[in-house]
Amino acid sequence: MKSVFLRALQGVLIGIAILATSPMPGALADTLPQTIQKVKRSVVAIGTYLPTRAPRGEFRATGYVVGDGLHVITNYHVIKPVLDIEHKEVLGIFVGEGESTQFRPVEVEATDPAHDMALLKFSGAPLPVLRLGDSDSVQEGWVLYFTGYPIGSILGLYPASIRAGISSITPIVRPAPNARYLDARMLRREEDPFKIFQLDGISYPGNSGSPLYDPLTGRVYGTLNSTFIKSTKENVLKDPSAISYAIPSRYAKALMQSVHLNP
Repeated sequence: MKSVFLRALQGVLIGIAILATSPMPGALADTLPQTIQKVKRSVVAIGTYLPTRAPRGEFRATGYVVGDGLHVITNYHVIKPVLDIEHKEVLGIFVGEGESTQFRPVEVEATDPAHDMALLKFSGAPLPVLRLGDSDSVQEGWVLYFTGYPIGSILGLYPASIRAGISSITPIVRPAPNARYLDARMLRREEDPFKIFQLDGISYPGNSGSPLYDPLTGRVYGTLNSTFIKSTKENVLKDPSAISYAIPSRYAKALMQSVHLNP
């Protein structure tokens, strides 16, 4: 009788151990791989092309396709650097993976520098799109994912997907401890603060512009951002932290609606 009980208890403990070590719940385990593959088809690299440069293509950051399949959302700071027009440098997107990429020139359709958002337009065959979710419904504790090109200029244009929980929904600025921490950019943002998502997933150079999405539905709730936000919230730190940030999708929606695109 005792041995039967011990075997039964052992079976229960093994079952608990399997559940504890399972990487994710059943529904998510079944859906996540398909969601990631779907998202990857809509993620593009943002960069420039210069015929006289070696290599001709230069990677800057990540973007994702929205609306009619001919528009891309990314960060404004990504497109801000001046192009070498004299030598015919062109801003555009790289479609595809690794060495098998195609460059498509883009035009800047609309920008929102205050929230570091940009909407680009390209021509040719439309690409698969991502739909935007309601970022006002996001709550702390949600587990989302982002897909982009971390250190793409070194690792190559192979999109990587990273899990990121919503650690905090926080204002972009906070009162500085004293005047020596204030600068012109911080003062400008103090005039019009807005909420951002603080994430526990680590982003790297190149992840700016990556979509932050629901792993079950693929709906985009934010756009990854490092340079713009960290210059405000972490400019007192000597070394970069493991904290990442995303700009809520409401600002991407507003940008799209300004040119009559369905988000």
